[in-house]
Formats: sequence, structure tokens, C-alpha cells
Amino acid sequence: MAQDGITDMGLAKKKAARQLGQADSALLPDNAEVEAELRLYQALYQGDAQPARLRFLREEAARAMRLLADFTPYLTGSVLDGTAGAHSAIDLLLFADSAKDVEIFLLDHNIVFDHAEPRNDKAEAVLRLTRPDTDIHLIVFPHHLERHHFRHRDGRARERLRLDGLEQLLESA
Repeated sequence: MAQDGITDMGLAKKKAARQLGQADSALLPDNAEVEAELRLYQALYQGDAQPARLRFLREEAARAMRLLADFTPYLTGSVLDGTAGAHSAIDLLLFADSAKDVEIFLLDHNIVFDHAEPRNDKAEAVLRLTRPDTDIHLIVFPHHLERHHFRHRDGRARERLRLDGLEQLLESA
């Protein structure tokens, strides 16, 4: 994951199972164990570059969240949990009356985007902003799901953070 830029744990496990000659990934560590090992690998082998990359991604996330404030943005994923690396994208959850509202906002601000496949069946859309140094994924949900607690595929709660919390995180780092 750290070397190849794979961000999906399931995909990474399937690749590892193939490399080990196993039929499936059931015998591999769970997602929390993989995340712990990813952190250890980053500390040992990417100790200089990864923290700087993480800070850059968090600063980019804060800029995007300020711009998208009308859609109640939350940071989530590897940029929030600290495991983001060279190939990581910024994942922002947005809450709107309609995904079209977000699309119109982006068009009005001359921001180029394309659509990606949502991995959550409750998401109305995933809009991908491609930047020279990273991608930003805007995962759009209906307003009524803002208080909903999203979970990872393995059942762990998916952490998320508003702009004020991200700014505090940046100040303390």
C-alpha cells in the first residue's frame, strides 16, 4: 500500500493473497492490523517524506473545505487518520440537497471535475477534482445523512472531521 499507492484495503489484501499463492484474503490480517503495519512502515521507511506529504494534503483539504463550506464538508480517510502517502487522495464528505447543487457550484467557480463510482450506496455522487499534486474526492450525501455514522467495510467507525478540527490539527502539528 505504501509503495504502490493502493488505498483500498480489500484490493491490497487480494493482491497480497495472490502474491502469497492463497486462494483468498481470509487468512490475512484484518484492516486495523494492516493500518498499524502501514503506520510502522511509513515511520521506518518514509519518515522524512510522509509527514511533509501529510501536512500538504491536510492544508489542501482545509482550502477545499473553506471553498465548499456551504456543503458542510468533513475530512475523512487516510489524510485524516495520518496514513496518507505519495499516492493518496483527499476524501471529503459533503452534504447537500442534491449532488447537482455541488456540480453547479463547481461549474460556477470554473472547477473542472469528473464523476467516479461511489463505494457507498448512500452516496449520491463522487466528484473527482484532479490537481497536479493530488486528487480530491467529493463524496456527496443527502443532508439528512449528516448525523449518520458511517463505517468501514470491517465495521469500524469511519472517523471524520470538520474544518475547525482540521485547523486545530494543523496548528498542533
